[in-house]
Amino acid sequence: MAAQLYPGGSQVDKGAVGFSWANNYWCNLLNENAINGQPNPAKPVAITGMFVLCLTLLSFWFLFTKYITRSKKLKLIIRVSGTISMIIACFLFTTFNHDLITNLASLFGLIATVGTFIGLYKVRWYGLLAFGLLNILLVALNNYVYYSRGLIIFLPVIQKISFVAFLFWLCCIDLKLYARERKNA
Repeated sequence: MAAQLYPGGSQVDKGAVGFSWANNYWCNLLNENAINGQPNPAKPVAITGMFVLCLTLLSFWFLFTKYITRSKKLKLIIRVSGTISMIIACFLFTTFNHDLITNLASLFGLIATVGTFIGLYKVRWYGLLAFGLLNILLVALNNYVYYSRGLIIFLPVIQKISFVAFLFWLCCIDLKLYARERKNA
């Protein structure tokens, strides 16, 4: 919905009209003004979407640990790092340094994700573990492209592929948990 409201401009064409799925970043939707200089009416919708996403991920890490591990230490690590990651991610809505916020949220998100890997390994859900590792490779590719700047033109697409893959991975875990709980009921 926010993409539909975005006035335009991207890294490729500052005067473009509308949101380009190939050339705009998700964070462009959170800016006060669009890249083309116009006020960005997409911002409130994008902020709402990001807030819902943060709450959803926070809920995932709490519920996942409830059903996957009995280890209090692992539960605490996943829940605390996941919570810190999502709180930091909320600062993307502000004027704080975007790269710093993204890197800090990613660091704590990585800790929660590694904890998730451990949980998946312990319950022998190796396919979901492998899919999670693919997601880590996609995040690494995002970082490589961003910091090397060599293939930066492809980063918006890589970002969206990574985002969809990560959310799909979490949905697969949720479905597996749901099926397991139905079987145990």
